[in-house]
Amino acid sequence: MLKLNLNLSEKTKRVLPDRLGSLIAGFETKEEEDVGESGLGLDHLGEELETFHSCGYDLETVSDEEEWDSMIRPIPVKENQSSVVSVAEMISADEKRSELDFEANQMGTESTVDGLAIVLFSEVPLSSSRSCFVMQPELMGTQSIVEEFAVVLSQKHINLEKLQGLSSSGLPDGGGLRATAWKLLLGYLPASRDMWEEELAQNRLKYASLKEEFLLDPSKSTNRNYEELVASELEKKHDLDGLLRRHDISHGDHPLSNRKASIWHQYFQDAEIAEQIDRDLQRTHPDMKFFSGDSSLSRNNRQAMRNILLLFAKLNPAIRYVQGMNEVLAPLYYIFSTNPDEQNATNAEADSFSCFVRLLSDSVDHFCQQLDNSSVGIHSTLSRLAGLLKANDEELWWHLEITNKVNPQFYAFRWITLLLTQEFNFSSIIRIWDSLLSSSFGVQEMLLRVCCAMLLCVKSRLLSGDFTTNLKLLQHYPEININHLLQVAQELTPTSYFSLVPV
Repeated sequence: MLKLNLNLSEKTKRVLPDRLGSLIAGFETKEEEDVGESGLGLDHLGEELETFHSCGYDLETVSDEEEWDSMIRPIPVKENQSSVVSVAEMISADEKRSELDFEANQMGTESTVDGLAIVLFSEVPLSSSRSCFVMQPELMGTQSIVEEFAVVLSQKHINLEKLQGLSSSGLPDGGGLRATAWKLLLGYLPASRDMWEEELAQNRLKYASLKEEFLLDPSKSTNRNYEELVASELEKKHDLDGLLRRHDISHGDHPLSNRKASIWHQYFQDAEIAEQIDRDLQRTHPDMKFFSGDSSLSRNNRQAMRNILLLFAKLNPAIRYVQGMNEVLAPLYYIFSTNPDEQNATNAEADSFSCFVRLLSDSVDHFCQQLDNSSVGIHSTLSRLAGLLKANDEELWWHLEITNKVNPQFYAFRWITLLLTQEFNFSSIIRIWDSLLSSSFGVQEMLLRVCCAMLLCVKSRLLSGDFTTNLKLLQHYPEININHLLQVAQELTPTSYFSLVPV
């Protein structure tokens, strides 16, 4: 993973996450843009985001050691059971569709993929007297689950606590339910349905404005400035008739200018980041045609993700782009862009950007090397994971950290910074994120619980292994029943150290 050596002031360290989170709320006047290079440059973007906080629930310790390892192999799932398998089927269906079918599907209000009917949910209210949900006969097996979500999401004021409870067991596939629920759980959509249409329109317009300002090709900007200058000259009354006048060309408009204020100088600096982003996007889920390949669909998806990551880097000069951010963005963009509602799918790029920033605002310090040893840095988070493991299974903790010297930074660094997106297949990642985003403990604390549960679920293999064997096992985590893993994570005993939120 790329790291940046930053000399941040103490004040910058304190406000870093909050300023990052404020990106979504909006931006005000252009005069407030200029800030120091070590800051995020987001003071003008509005109010701060609210993040999830631990509720401090006391849960019973899971003590059946033999049960952990016996669940490594996936448990067969019943035909109508809502689970990871259904997510995999949906992804497989998307992969089988041609680009023409994909585009045609986006145009309809009701859709069928390989015989599987989809329930459509629109984030823009259709009318006060009309239901936004369409139930198809083919979905009767999971009708009760879908109807539960339909009832919650159709309320004039969404009960977020109830939505969290339902989502923690896994969201139903199809119909845009997961896309809408994730936006609500991340705080991108307000609880009041009456505000959705206006909020979405405003945020999408702001994203378009940010793209125009920060991702504009400098040649187009220079041509536009030149055209404005010519128009201004033509409006004059030729005070000096017959005399030719030279146009004043700013040094910043020249491609060879090395001035920091030059738009061309900034463009070439950003090109290095853009090249890194392009390389990483080529490696994003290469087994999925949605992200990889030379089809127009995959190229358009990579271009949209490139815009998001590059814009994030330019708006956050203290963080920039770090390898692996593409993996964190991928689930969000996939879920939003495969929404069967045409309007929402069309605006997947803008919605993904806003939700991506909100998601990272809770863990941005993990990407700053200068903060690694601080109370909010990655080393502190890894210590909390070790403390959680010790509280729930001191024998395993002793074997890993004392006997074998397998410290969490050797395997859990990637788990935590990339939100487990490198450890499981895509369908499993989607199911895990349902629980992460809906957890009453908060995203980061639930993430640590899942990481701890991953250790407990392979306890017998870890206890019988040495340093090399255990490290290989944890860096290439085996297949496991995801629902069981998440249940173990939910039932872990919290500790005062684990529940402490750094200040």
